[in-house]
Formats: sequence, structure tokens, C-alpha cells
Amino acid sequence: MEKLELFTTIRCDLGLLEVAGHSSTDVGWNQKPSPFYMLDFHRDRMLKAAVHWGWDAAVKTLDGEAGLKSLETFLRDNVPELASAPCAAKVLIDQHGTLGIVKRPAGPAHLNNLFPSCLPAPSGHDAQQALKADRVPDRDFDYELLVDGQSTTQSEFTHFKTTHRTIYDRARHRAGINPADKKEVLLINQRDGSVMEGSIATPYFWRNGRWVTPPVAEEFDVARGSGGNRGTTRRWALER
Repeated sequence: MEKLELFTTIRCDLGLLEVAGHSSTDVGWNQKPSPFYMLDFHRDRMLKAAVHWGWDAAVKTLDGEAGLKSLETFLRDNVPELASAPCAAKVLIDQHGTLGIVKRPAGPAHLNNLFPSCLPAPSGHDAQQALKADRVPDRDFDYELLVDGQSTTQSEFTHFKTTHRTIYDRARHRAGINPADKKEVLLINQRDGSVMEGSIATPYFWRNGRWVTPPVAEEFDVARGSGGNRGTTRRWALER
């Protein structure tokens, strides 16, 4: 296996500075305000993984208010293009606590899509909830959804987000997905045949009049949950 690093990908967007005045509803850390989308949640996911692997130096880099401030400073120092256009910053950390970054452009995103006050029902279902909400996400995009023909073994590499991505790469290859395709493939848990998660996104399903998502254990356990990743937007949605 190549060198293992933990990572998370953060949207960097000056438009997020408008969040504080966008609504009185609690939308998270960005109310401070911050141009880094859900920065504390991204820090938390990397910190939890570092604790799991016993990477003491990485834990020291990320832990507490000092760790959060250090991560924010790292982003400000390494994303000079923030003023010109939004970008996605893939932040990596190794067992020695060294941070790295890989950037790519990010398209525009409406605040309603980043901080929705509800997830509207699918077409043909009761839409009253969405009519009453103040931050209804736009749904002007479609993805072709595929199901992986092979099952995936639940492991710490599916629970935590790491650079060991072979599991997801193989699922996308089996589904014939190219990088530019508007397609996603659902991974299936080998243990019980349930949906684990998507290869690059968190799936939600409409069940009995509400949205649900595959269960993910708070702490890593091969016998609990769907085996998927405890993603940042998934955590945000469940907490609200």
C-alpha cells in the first residue's frame, strides 16, 4: 500500500461569508463567519481518524481550538485564489502531523444548497414542507445512479476517509464511470447486502414519507452500521 494519509475536501468560497446574515437559523461554524465550508466538521473527521490510528503527532496538529485555528490559517495561507473564484481544497495529513493540500476549481453553489432548511420530498409527493421552508435547495441537476455488481467488505478504510481509495476506484471502474460522467455508483455491504454508500457522495432514500441515509456507527466497528463514511454534510443533516 502507498503512504497512507487522511484527507477531507473543503469548499473555499467568499460567498460563505454571507451565511451569518442569510438566516437566523443555526447553520454551523460558518456563522463566525468563515469562507471555509463546515471547517469544524472537516477537522473533526480527520481528528477522529488520527485518534483511531494512534497518530499522536496528527492528533496534536488537529486537536482543540488551537488545532481548528491552525487548520484555518493553513487554508488562508495556501488558497490565495480564494478572492477570485471558489475552489475545492483537498487537505491531507500524515502520521507525522504534516498538512498538505491539493486544489481544484469549484463551480458556483447557492447557499440554499449548502445549508438547506429541509430536503424536499421527491416529485409527486407532498411538497408542503418545502413551501414553508426558507432555504429550499435547487434541484437543477441529475445523476445516473448505478448499483455495484460486487459487494464491498466493511473496514476502517470505508469508515474513515483516507488516500487508500482502491475500494471506490474499483467500484467506479466496474460501473464504467469516467471522471467527467454525471454518474454515481452505490457500494453494497458484503455482510448483509445493504447499501453502504456512494463512491463519491452520500446517498439519501425516500422511505415512508421521509429521507433516510445508511446508518454509520459513531465509532468504527466492523459489526455495526452500513460501513460507510461519516461525511460532513451527512452529519450536518442528521444533527438538524
